[in-house]
Amino acid sequence: MAGRGTLHNLDHRFSGLRIEAVDDGWQQGIDWAPEFMNSAPQTQVHGIQARSIISHNQSPDVPFSRSINPYQGCEHGCIYCYARPSHAYLELSPGLDFETKLFAKLNAAHLLRQAFSKPGYQPQTIVIGANTDPYQPIEQQYRLTRALLEVMLAHKHPVGIITKSAMVLRDLELLQALASEGLCHVMVSVTTLDEDLRRKLEPRASTGQGRLAVIGKLARAGIPVGVLAAPMIPRLNGSELEQIISAAAAQGANQAGYILLRLPHELTQLFDDWLTLHYPDKRQAVLNQLKASREGRLNSPAFGDRMRGSGQFAELLAQRFRLICKRSGLNAAHTPLNLHAFIRPHQQFELF
Repeated sequence: MAGRGTLHNLDHRFSGLRIEAVDDGWQQGIDWAPEFMNSAPQTQVHGIQARSIISHNQSPDVPFSRSINPYQGCEHGCIYCYARPSHAYLELSPGLDFETKLFAKLNAAHLLRQAFSKPGYQPQTIVIGANTDPYQPIEQQYRLTRALLEVMLAHKHPVGIITKSAMVLRDLELLQALASEGLCHVMVSVTTLDEDLRRKLEPRASTGQGRLAVIGKLARAGIPVGVLAAPMIPRLNGSELEQIISAAAAQGANQAGYILLRLPHELTQLFDDWLTLHYPDKRQAVLNQLKASREGRLNSPAFGDRMRGSGQFAELLAQRFRLICKRSGLNAAHTPLNLHAFIRPHQQFELF
C-alpha cells in the first residue's frame, strides 16, 4: 500500500477477539466491489484534551527523565517504530491504525504552562518526541510542537527535540532563540541513506540526505544538533553506521547515538511480516542475527540490553560506534542545557 508502512491491522495484545481475513471467492472476476474496499485508508486525526502532558521515566538507557509527545500515533509509518504497541492502550491496532488513526493533544501548551506554574516544579530538560515524531505531517496543521516551544522560550526552560522531519526547520527562529541561552538541543534520526530501503522502512518520512541537510542548516544557525543512527538492523542498514555518522559530522553534528532494533510486543509480528513482503531472502538471516543479540529472543525489555543488545554482533556494533565517533570528533564533550534561567509563570519582578 503506497505510503503506508504496513498493510494490515493485526489484533493487539489486549483484544479479546481474533479477526482473520478469509477469501471466500466472491471477489474473483467482478468489478462491482464498493469503492472503499479498493481505496487506501485515509489519515484520521482526533483532537483530544489530555489530562497531563509531561511523562516521566527512570530508565538508565536514556539520557533524560522527562518527555512530551504532543501526538499519539505517527503518520510517518515507520515499520520499526517501538511506539506502535502503545496504540493497543487505545484499543487500536499497532498496525495500520497506528499510522492512520492519530490523536492530537490540543491542550498540550496549556498543560505545560500549568506544570511550570506549580510551586514545587524544578526544571529538568524535557525531550519532545521521545515516542512519536513531533514534526510528523499533521504538525503542519495543528502546530502543537511549535506552541510547546513558544512556552519553553517564554519561561526559559531547557528542551530537547528528537525528529526525522525537515519540518523542524520551520521553527528555526524559535530554536535559535532557545539555543542563544543554552536551552535547546536537537537530535535528528537518520536510519539509512539508501533511498529504496528508506521508502520501505519509513514511507512518509524525509529522505536520508534531506535529514543530513537539516543537520547542516541547524548547525549553521548555531543550534546544537546531533545524529541518532537508529535503528540499526542487521543485514539491512547495519553496514551504514559509519557512513551516517561521518556524514552527519561533516554537516556540523556534535553528538551521536545509535539503537539496535527493538521489537516489543506486536512489533515482532509486524516486522516479520514486513521482512516477508520486502526482503524474503534476508528474512531468516535478519531474525537470526537479532536473536543472537537478544539471548535467543527477538526482544529484551531489560535495562542495559534493550537499546544495545548483547553478543558478538552487538559488541562489534558498539566498538564501531565508538571508533567512528572518535574519528569524527563527536561526543568528545557534553555541555548540559541551562537549568538556571527558568522563569515560573506569573513570577513577579522588582523593577527598582
